[in-house]
Amino acid sequence: MIKLLLAEDQKVLRESLRVTLTRDPELEVIGCVDNGSEALSTIEETLPDLILMDIKMPVCDGLECTRLVKAKYPQIKIVILTTFDNDETIEKALTYGADGFILKDVDPEEIIMIIKNTMKGLQVIHHNVYSKILKQFHDNKKPNNSPANIDLTDREIVIIRLIIQGKSNKEIAESVFLSEISIKKLVTKIFEKLNVEDRTQLVVYVMKNNIIDNIIN
Repeated sequence: MIKLLLAEDQKVLRESLRVTLTRDPELEVIGCVDNGSEALSTIEETLPDLILMDIKMPVCDGLECTRLVKAKYPQIKIVILTTFDNDETIEKALTYGADGFILKDVDPEEIIMIIKNTMKGLQVIHHNVYSKILKQFHDNKKPNNSPANIDLTDREIVIIRLIIQGKSNKEIAESVFLSEISIKKLVTKIFEKLNVEDRTQLVVYVMKNNIIDNIIN
């Protein structure tokens, strides 16, 4: 059973999520709060497995709450609920350790799938969120002094693209017709080349260093 905490200040959306999620026998909603401060208090009492976290909340917003939760309870997964009004929220949420992103208008079935995949250890970015991330970073980020030429093979670029899309090693292996063991080795090599430790850092690196076009197109 996956224990869930819903942190969302819009009562209608919060209740809709609660009803949707409790229909799945593998999910249990153990609490519903409307601000980050209440979320922190509830976490101490209930220790949820995963939090669905709104960005914009009173008292303590979702970004600050994510930072505080991950600092004290790194094992708790956090999936961000957002409309992505600006690119800074994306970068900060990733930096603070968010495990996934969902747009608020996503289908209920997809929310359940993302929750379960996140609990398996995947950093999941819903494809609609991914498109918004690309657009905002492409429009708003200025080039910096990152390496102009990154020594990546065509296969590694394909794998990076699939990682950013939220694909698991198994799904990547099926897409490129390699074994899952081979994919794990290639992913490790990519991390070493880009000097990152995990998939979340990989997404941050790609976007912060203005190499999205090189990787995605």
